[in-house]
Amino acid sequence: MNRRDVLAGTGVVGLASLSGCLGVLGLAEHESAPAGVDQSVLEETGYQESRTEPIGVDEDVDLLLYSETVTVTNYLTEYDKSVDLGPLGSLRAAVFNVLTTPQVDVLGQELNPIEEMSTEEVVELVKNNYDGFGDVTHEADESVSVLGQEATMSRFSASANFDGVDLDVFIHVTEAIQTSEDHLVAIGVYPEQTQGREEANVFSLVEGVIEDAGEAE
Repeated sequence: MNRRDVLAGTGVVGLASLSGCLGVLGLAEHESAPAGVDQSVLEETGYQESRTEPIGVDEDVDLLLYSETVTVTNYLTEYDKSVDLGPLGSLRAAVFNVLTTPQVDVLGQELNPIEEMSTEEVVELVKNNYDGFGDVTHEADESVSVLGQEATMSRFSASANFDGVDLDVFIHVTEAIQTSEDHLVAIGVYPEQTQGREEANVFSLVEGVIEDAGEAE
């Protein structure tokens, strides 16, 4: 399962048409802060951080007599673990991601589209962001607590490919919640045959999300 940089576009849609105004206002650059999961929850669930990285995108827009570049930097913190898949052996096929993307408020209007996205729309971003995802089907919705806020988390079934191995997986995706300055989405993926233990782990990881990724270390 190889990640592409499609999620980088989150936060740019809706800004391009106002890029000239944003440049004049000094608002042409936007960056979120990386979030993470509390270390005690990682130890309890067996997940380990694999990477925290910025995902940036520049959108050039040409106006009549003016050209402006809008720059948005999101952050993705990824955790994973090996799971036993019987005859297939052990694969690092259980993955948990925390995505942050900046809030962009101009004259009281939020311009980052992820704020209004349903979990179905968010999972489309996930599907487009990874090679090897397909056949995504909505299964169920549940309420979770993320940073003290109630949010909907949806479960989807899908097909995926991990290191050349085709697997049926479940994807858990939360709707975006607000941190102090950003929007945050949590995404969990694991093979269907491990649901008995990994679904509970995803709920623990979601409830263990913290704003500052540095505090997870």
